[in-house]
Amino acid sequence: MSNIIRYSMIALTVIASAAGAQQQLPPVRPLGPVLSTSTEPLASVTQVRALPGGRVIVHDLTGRRVLLLDSTFKSVTVIADSTSATATAYGSRLGGLIAYRGDSTLFVDPQSMSMLVIDPNGKIVRTMAAPLPNEVGALIGGPNGTPGFDMQGRLVYRAQQRFAMNSSRGAAPGQFQLPAFPESSFVVRVDLKTRKVDTAATFRIPKISMNMTRDENTGNITVTSTVNPIPWTDDWALLSDGTLAILRGQDYRVDLVSPDGKMTVGQKLPFDWQRLTDEDKVAIIDSTRTAMEKQRAAALAQMMASNPDLKTSTDTSKTGARQRPQSDGGGTISINMGGRGAGGAMQGGISMPPLNFLSPSEMPDYRPAFRQGAARGDADGNLWIRTSKVVNGGTVYDVINNKGELKDRILIPPGRVIAGFGPDGVVYMGVVDGTITHLERARVK
Repeated sequence: MSNIIRYSMIALTVIASAAGAQQQLPPVRPLGPVLSTSTEPLASVTQVRALPGGRVIVHDLTGRRVLLLDSTFKSVTVIADSTSATATAYGSRLGGLIAYRGDSTLFVDPQSMSMLVIDPNGKIVRTMAAPLPNEVGALIGGPNGTPGFDMQGRLVYRAQQRFAMNSSRGAAPGQFQLPAFPESSFVVRVDLKTRKVDTAATFRIPKISMNMTRDENTGNITVTSTVNPIPWTDDWALLSDGTLAILRGQDYRVDLVSPDGKMTVGQKLPFDWQRLTDEDKVAIIDSTRTAMEKQRAAALAQMMASNPDLKTSTDTSKTGARQRPQSDGGGTISINMGGRGAGGAMQGGISMPPLNFLSPSEMPDYRPAFRQGAARGDADGNLWIRTSKVVNGGTVYDVINNKGELKDRILIPPGRVIAGFGPDGVVYMGVVDGTITHLERARVK
């Protein structure tokens, strides 16, 4: 009996040691030195498609260009741009790159609802119709995740949100019933030949709270939104071996979906969770408010440039719009739908008062490990997660292997964002230098 007890104690010690080792965070390692830097002035580096021999296709979304760079990043070939200098113009809507069969690439053009096939030499060889025209906007990537193809040739992407109409009939006069915003989204797979669609996984997305009213006398519309600056969310990414990774935010784990649909629930990953005080939450609200106000001002300026007859003011008495009184920190967007004047020009105004945020007591007590759009698969079968961990101004990426285990922690230098991967640990990044963006190539040590 004593031997059994002794062996049991040894076994428990081994299990406890293994559990402790599993929860131990590996050290944060710096990314290797920069190997190449582009000289071509870029407005942005949004997506990078690696090609054999170190060549890359770069999507300059802000500049509305698609370029082919040689291995030295010195020779540049324009594939598509927003001018008439090339045979293929970049459309008026933002597009996206998707790695296609072999070394070919798709450029998604939402304006024409088509996908341009680019060969390894940067030539557009043919045009394909988007498999589902009403979903073409979901294929451009960005915060919604990076679309790709699995081993069966199916296009994998995050489906567009489905809004459910509010069936409640208890609305007050002048009160609109906005559609119910979903709190979950879907990753779907589409067979390009048959157009058959199946849902591969479901994941959680941040909740959106909005309210809209219309003044019966003036016809003015008031939209009120409440912002949570650090919401819990899930994310997704397609790995290079065709496995679908679903990143769970609340538990911080990775569930894996094989191409045949089998799901493996991952274990919780270790993370250096940061507890937030009320002072931390107020600081997060202030910084988020500043950033969002800049974004709204830029969007408003663009709207005014495209429609000079539309008036704008923070004082709604100048636009004829009327706001409801808001509590401290409240915010509305008031739109005066004044109809159209001569030539069809919009007659009316827009005012953009302060944003409305959740109170600190309603925000999470711990900073979420990541934000939406943080997951990306590399070229070696790993999942990279852009975490909320910052070291010396740089962002820490958790690297997860295809078994859902934390493999590495890589520090990306300040001012850089990963835009793509190449084989054997190659990382492509965009870095802003004043008003110009450059493409950099580095490698994981």
